[in-house]
Amino acid sequence: MFYPKEDDIITSNPYKISRKEEIRRRRERKQKNTQRVEEPTYCPECKSTDLVHDSQKAELSCRRCGHVIEEGIMDMGPEYRAFDNEQRLKRTRTGAPMSFAISDKGLSTVMGKSNSDVNGNRIPERNKDQYRRIRAINSRLRISCTGERNLAIALSELHRVCSKLGLPKVVREDAAIIYRSAAKNNLVRGRSIEGMVAAAVYTAARRCELPRTLDEVSDATNVSKKKISRNYRFLARELKIKLRAPSPADYVPRFASLLGASGEVESMAIDIVHKSKEQGLLNGPEPTGVAAATLYIASVLLGEKITQRQVAETANVSEVTIRNRYKDLTEKLNLSASL
Repeated sequence: MFYPKEDDIITSNPYKISRKEEIRRRRERKQKNTQRVEEPTYCPECKSTDLVHDSQKAELSCRRCGHVIEEGIMDMGPEYRAFDNEQRLKRTRTGAPMSFAISDKGLSTVMGKSNSDVNGNRIPERNKDQYRRIRAINSRLRISCTGERNLAIALSELHRVCSKLGLPKVVREDAAIIYRSAAKNNLVRGRSIEGMVAAAVYTAARRCELPRTLDEVSDATNVSKKKISRNYRFLARELKIKLRAPSPADYVPRFASLLGASGEVESMAIDIVHKSKEQGLLNGPEPTGVAAATLYIASVLLGEKITQRQVAETANVSEVTIRNRYKDLTEKLNLSASL
């Protein structure tokens, strides 16, 4: 009786791989999972065994001579920290962390749109209609009511606005929490989603000390400044959010980065802001105008070529505002800077 070899065994599905190929892939995955990379135990330069692992820079260096032995080390541990066994048990989880910027907080399963399975094999043509129906049912189950649908639309708009304004993830999460609180307290009813999202982003940016001006938020959302300001005051009053007034020092780093100014100019501009605050010169003027003026003063004192027009366009203020703030600060702070 003839028995086929392992090489000749092929499943009836033409899209599946042979038995031999499957065994080979399993062996490769097993070897890859069990393979361990041994870290160096001594410095190749001075032969010292006093090595230090810097998790901030992802480097392994020698404490004696400072030689960097390895760099770009991948940390395979969790992103959270636990200081005792109880915290470790509470924070242990499977999958990505929960996010308030997603309508279902990232806890549901999302089916991909690719026509392939988890192993990368193509789905047969006869099963494509079935998978399409399953995707439609999965999408309907994730958003089952009008409130969840409006929340999904609002968080999608929030993600777009934060990306356009260049805001980090912490601001996005805080803005999502503010909007969820407003929706939970029925503060969104009767108001446009775009206007409330703009106010939530503006509030979160100020609370995280990464403020954006009303003009910038208005340009990113196509909502008028008057409407954003009204919704912002409404949210702050109803949700009892207390925010400090924005300082010119909050705008200086971003304006300096956009202008391509050096770190010395940025540091001097912040020092001028602090000195102006000590003498009570910041009561009244717009923070963006003061920040632009201090950057221009610092650039003149350090001899960097930054024109008033460049600073005005970056801070979205007029050149007249920069000249007025410039004269006030140089005269009252006794700074020898000439226009």
